[in-house]
Amino acid sequence: MLLASGITKRYPGVTALDGVDFSISSGEVVGLVGENGAGKSTLIKILGGLVQPDSGQVVMEGRQVKIDGSATARRLGIGVIHQELSDLDNLDVAGNVMLGREPTKFGLIDRPALRAMALRALERLGMGQLVDEPQSSLSIGQRQLVEIAKALSLEAKVLIMDEPTSSLTAGETERLIEVVRDLRAQGVAVVYVSHRLNEVKELADRVVVFRDGKNAGALDKEQITPQAMVRLMIGRDVAVANEHTHLAGAAVLELQAVRTKRFPSHSVSFTVHSGEIVGIAGLVGAGRTELAQAVCGVDPLAGGNVRLDGKSLGNSVRAAISAGLYLAPEDRRRTGLVTRSSVRENTTLPDLPHYARIGLLERGAETQTAAKMLEELNIKSPSVETTVSGLSGGNQQKVVIAKWLAMSPRCIVFDEPTRGIDVGARAEIYSRMRELADSGVAVLMVSSDMEEVLAVSDRVLVMHEGRLAGELPRAAATEEAIMALAVGHA
Repeated sequence: MLLASGITKRYPGVTALDGVDFSISSGEVVGLVGENGAGKSTLIKILGGLVQPDSGQVVMEGRQVKIDGSATARRLGIGVIHQELSDLDNLDVAGNVMLGREPTKFGLIDRPALRAMALRALERLGMGQLVDEPQSSLSIGQRQLVEIAKALSLEAKVLIMDEPTSSLTAGETERLIEVVRDLRAQGVAVVYVSHRLNEVKELADRVVVFRDGKNAGALDKEQITPQAMVRLMIGRDVAVANEHTHLAGAAVLELQAVRTKRFPSHSVSFTVHSGEIVGIAGLVGAGRTELAQAVCGVDPLAGGNVRLDGKSLGNSVRAAISAGLYLAPEDRRRTGLVTRSSVRENTTLPDLPHYARIGLLERGAETQTAAKMLEELNIKSPSVETTVSGLSGGNQQKVVIAKWLAMSPRCIVFDEPTRGIDVGARAEIYSRMRELADSGVAVLMVSSDMEEVLAVSDRVLVMHEGRLAGELPRAAATEEAIMALAVGHA
């Protein structure tokens, strides 16, 4: 169905792709895996018409083609679900699904036809009830499902899915897996890009691995295991199991009957101690992100009090940051970074007074801090002056974390800390979280990834409809126990 051969793409200071080959047949699911920065997203952008290769060729159904834009890709039958969302908040869900392909009647948008077409795609994902909702009201997981529905509505011959489940719940992920199997049965070629290697193992007929912009190897169906994929991706095995025995110290972060705008009649109280990592689990819509944002002053509290080291913070972002309480948010591009600014500028942005002398910024001091964080977090960037938008998703996430680690946190709240990040980078971030806890920092982690919650947390808090449904020590934290609490069973 599609053959890409000898694809090379260079950017200033980096070779993103170096003569890579990739092929897929109709009715086949091919897993494409590799570390962040391995070249996966660059190949996807080339096949989607967003980037032009420096050399190489693409053959579609036996005919050499030049994909010179996204419209050309769509005409050829190539649909792409990009990792980074491209939705518009000023439209409703139906408008986002059909964006750029709106049916017209007498020169005007045919709204009933548009809604019907969008509804068909949304119903395949069990989301038909959201067709008329404003996009701005959706959670990031629901936004991701809208992106998937947009791609499904194309009726593509080749569908490329870039981290499609990174913000989805277990139930939503299962539904998507069913859709992928249906597409395969219909003869659609599906390129499945994911850092969730168990999903790749479950779905893929074949796996292609990239490393440092080159083909690192391939695995047939019977060879596909997470361990085999990791070895090809990074050349070694990676363990992320939580085998640490922590000693919790004094109370650092205290929530006293905290109520959020989303659930104003439900209060949440708990304490996070020095030296421990506390995970917050629950289904999408349970109120986890809203709680994290209210705790850090991003959203106003509907009631209650947040205390750090015994002192009330008064529901202010400025007060939280001044006290050492930092939030690494769920959506890095919208709320975690200034993507048009450099790595240096993003790293030092929250603490600019520290780098100012007589009202002027000391560029050398900023550069020194950014270079140190680049090395410590193994951020793959040509330099500290590289624009953040040019980095891979995983390296962007590391920059989000770097800016807070540079400020010596007292308590740090991670909301989906490894969304869209490869297994090697995940292990690095988990290790950094553990080091923070060991140094006396209190760590609070919100995550939809059950494996992550179980691997990292010393204690698990489970939320259900804005309430704290239960608390599990590490020894009692199992997937079954967490899910039982998440759906409301004590």
